[in-house]
Amino acid sequence: MTERGRAALSRDGTTFTVGPSALRWDAGALTLDFDEISLPWITTNLIPRRVRGRVTVRPGAITDRIYDIDAGGDHRWWPISPDARIDVDADGLQWQGHGYMDCNWGMRGLEEDFRYWDWSRGTLADGSAVILYDTHRRDGSHGLIAIRFDEEGQATPFDAPDSVPVKRGLWGVARSIACDAGHVPVVEKTLEDGPFYNRSVITTHLAGQRAQMMHESFSGDRFGSRFVKLMLPFRMPRRRGWRG
Repeated sequence: MTERGRAALSRDGTTFTVGPSALRWDAGALTLDFDEISLPWITTNLIPRRVRGRVTVRPGAITDRIYDIDAGGDHRWWPISPDARIDVDADGLQWQGHGYMDCNWGMRGLEEDFRYWDWSRGTLADGSAVILYDTHRRDGSHGLIAIRFDEEGQATPFDAPDSVPVKRGLWGVARSIACDAGHVPVVEKTLEDGPFYNRSVITTHLAGQRAQMMHESFSGDRFGSRFVKLMLPFRMPRRRGWRG
């Protein structure tokens, strides 16, 4: 979207607004209304255009456990709704499908404590949701959270198989995903490919079942580089006073 200053921000117990876009929690659903201007070099005709629409996430069960994703407890993750439904209406395009809602926060920059991570979420053939959070930290430790969630949101840890590397994106960010022995994960589609982050749809095999996973890879090494940080304003526009 667009980085904006403090004057463009407002929030209360159920609403979070930044400029012309807003998140709203109402009647058990989270609604995102967005109205932004795209950057010219990410459109086919090099002309900025308005991007507007609505995304509505209807959670199934709401979980109550928050996880540390680093060794010191400075970075936390809450899988708020592992299995939800989503409705999208954007620029005349409409679709529905599986949704997911989570939240991360921390006391330090991600690049300070993580070399890289792979995260993925999908639905198994038995209807349960599965999430993998595989972190490699700067202190040399390795963390793996592997959880299955039933329809009631009850979490059951499981022993994930070893991660298998898959083809890198155009920017060369490494990505890998857990996969049962005897099977090979397949990148079905790359949705976002950047200098420090990529998001993909990957089909793998977990707990004896085929699973199509939404997958992300994050490189703290890349994100922490001065070169990448100088590139960020060209990917995300900034309004005057964006520092607040």
